[in-house]
Amino acid sequence: MERFFFTIICALGIAFSSMAYTIDMKDYGVRPDTGKDMAPKINLALNKIAEKYGKTDITLKFAPGVYNFYPEKALKKEYYISNHDQTNPKSLGIDLDGWINLTIEGNGAEFIFDGRMLPVALVNCNGCTMSDFSIDFSNPHISQITIESNTSDGIVFRPETWVKCKVDNKGRFIAYGRGWDINPPIGIAFDPHTKHLVFNTSDIRCPLDSVKALKDGTYFAPKWKDNRLAVGTKVALRSWERPAPGIFVSLCKDTKINNVKVHYAEGMGLLAQMSENISLDGFGVCLRGDSDPRFFSTQADATHFSGCKGVVDSRNGLYEGMMDDAINVHGTYLKIVASEGDDTLKGRYMHGQSYGFLWGEKGDTVQFIAPKTMEIIGESNVIASIAPADTPTIDGVREFKITFERPLSKEVLNTEGIGMENLTWSPEVIFSGNTIRNNRARGSLFSTPRPTLITNNIFDHTSGTAILLCGDCNGWYETGACRDVRIEGNTFINALTNRFQFTEGVISIYPEIPDLDNQKKYFHGGKEYPGIVIKRNKFRMFDMPLLFAKSVDGLQFYENEIIYNTDYPEFHPNRFTFKFLRTRNVQIENNTFSDPEKVSLDIE
Repeated sequence: MERFFFTIICALGIAFSSMAYTIDMKDYGVRPDTGKDMAPKINLALNKIAEKYGKTDITLKFAPGVYNFYPEKALKKEYYISNHDQTNPKSLGIDLDGWINLTIEGNGAEFIFDGRMLPVALVNCNGCTMSDFSIDFSNPHISQITIESNTSDGIVFRPETWVKCKVDNKGRFIAYGRGWDINPPIGIAFDPHTKHLVFNTSDIRCPLDSVKALKDGTYFAPKWKDNRLAVGTKVALRSWERPAPGIFVSLCKDTKINNVKVHYAEGMGLLAQMSENISLDGFGVCLRGDSDPRFFSTQADATHFSGCKGVVDSRNGLYEGMMDDAINVHGTYLKIVASEGDDTLKGRYMHGQSYGFLWGEKGDTVQFIAPKTMEIIGESNVIASIAPADTPTIDGVREFKITFERPLSKEVLNTEGIGMENLTWSPEVIFSGNTIRNNRARGSLFSTPRPTLITNNIFDHTSGTAILLCGDCNGWYETGACRDVRIEGNTFINALTNRFQFTEGVISIYPEIPDLDNQKKYFHGGKEYPGIVIKRNKFRMFDMPLLFAKSVDGLQFYENEIIYNTDYPEFHPNRFTFKFLRTRNVQIENNTFSDPEKVSLDIE
């Protein structure tokens, strides 16, 4: 009888421990439309909820309305975030650390931030879902202005009404806000009617010193001379700073983000690192509709996935007005800086915006890359142990001491500057049904050896290349080679109206290879893999470069429709429809061109 009673108690205990709770955030003082600072309130509420209910199977329900967040009383934490400025600590809006099966129900909530803040951090969480809310800043660090006059004497411009600005005692135009000020060195120009980037302007140098404030609220910049900027042009004045993304996902598994919009962040819209299985559905880095007076969204990429694994699934999104790509998927090369014996290496993060976080774990498979030729050398190996070599913990780490299960080859041990690539932390990618438009730089970047499907997307005036397959162990140190890519059923509209890095064609396969002449292997593709297949897409284009490929083994381009227009003048220095540098197993067939006489091929 006692055993039976004990069994019932145990069963009830298990039932109670797995009970799900729905929490109305208003019950914890987190209410919309008050204008009060929700940063301390929401983190206090999260602590109370965790103490009372635990951190498992919780739904946090927000009422619709506006929630304001300010940095002064916000929770401060150190987070090292890939591809961002490693400035710490961060001021956090909503800090979600260590939750399991957490659901954030936004119900249309608008989270509005001020100063420099990291709006949402999801760290060490499993099975979490966030839905139906938006992120914005009341005073963005990008300053939008309108060109009022443009003469040989200089430019007169008018800041938008929300921009806080002044001329300092050195004569510099300064945009400022809560805890920050910027003398913007560069800008991006937008057509006021279409919101496309102005043709052939790229990054505009904006010398905003010796500036005079005029009585009518405009500013005269005598050193700023650029005859490409017509009266009425909108210019997004900006810096290169990127302190934090809108949403930060780190060390998480099975994350879903549905119908969430980021209207502005001073970094990426979403940055995910060292996380497994991430699903975006209806995610947006975008304006607030067609009537939004802003022409820009985020300071950098819309979405960025660094060192993730499992599946990155991004569907039905809208990405517009950002200052970089809609999506970038890659790992990070470590550079070998020392060896100990025949099985242990020290590897170093090389880029100033990518260090301080986990790179790999015991059991991960690593391969080795010669940076000058980007060739795989030696044999892949498996990590037996990995630990920070220059810091007591992972936070802030630049160097790792890595011991492998087997002795390393002499090629790896004796070759200077070898790169290490973690193959385990590389994801399969699905990028489907998205719209990318009116942004700076490129439409999308993919650098993963696992299957990548890019289908049914609209790339509309992406400014630079629409799709880039890259790989770089020399500058950005972003892995890796693409083995199985399918680009199918997409529509491309007037890409390449501007030139940026790696933008040699509407689709550009452009690994960074300093010594291509001495390369003996190929970087992308490989005869044992499907390679890169581009089929049944529609291209609407005004210029010549369609497909550029370098160091590829296995490339198919077939059943695509190419229609030429005269929307812009031809200007790109690449004058070939197809340009190939060191490629093999290339097939181009059954494509239709509105003007077959324009088709040209260059093979080197």
